[in-house]
Amino acid sequence: MVTARPAAGGGRWVEISPERLRGWLDGFYGRHDGAEEDGLTLTGASNGDTAAVHPPPGLEAVTDLDGLLAGLPTPPAIGLLLARKGAAGVAVVDGTTVRLSKVERFHVHGRTAAGGWSQQRYARRRDNQSDAVAGKTADIAARVLLPHADELAALVCGGDRGMVDAVLADRRLAPLAAKRHPHLLEVAEPRLAVLEEAAVTARKVRIHLVP
Repeated sequence: MVTARPAAGGGRWVEISPERLRGWLDGFYGRHDGAEEDGLTLTGASNGDTAAVHPPPGLEAVTDLDGLLAGLPTPPAIGLLLARKGAAGVAVVDGTTVRLSKVERFHVHGRTAAGGWSQQRYARRRDNQSDAVAGKTADIAARVLLPHADELAALVCGGDRGMVDAVLADRRLAPLAAKRHPHLLEVAEPRLAVLEEAAVTARKVRIHLVP
């Protein structure tokens, strides 16, 4: 499956299932009357269009397209950490299969339309609840992911960036934070089905196309 969306600063991001990458590359060559390869970047011969290929998590050490195509069929294990204020999910993923997982929901007060003292009181309560959620999510990550930290090639995160940052600030999770992949997945409130979908999405090859 191929999906596309605009990229900040110009161009667009294309996400491609690993098994479709070879065909997509052939298509790029065909549409541009050939192309020049420079590491993981293709430049079209006909008009200078570029395609910068970003390997999926765990394959960052790959330096050229042949190496990427060789590595895609046997992806390393990765960890997933999905966090929002209302729920969190963690998983150990082999390929696109969730081997171990844990999902938990949390109660967090919604915003209030009241002003003044009531609004400030609700804001403080929400902040306190968010801190508690971050702590509970860190506990889950420590219990499920830490025992497998050595075998994980990367930690892929998704959801609320601020919440993910707060979770990984826990000192216990330093071995996981060191493996955090820079791309944040856009996910719904975590549940098992969302974890399973994220496991597939995390393995996609991301390509920055310009123009």
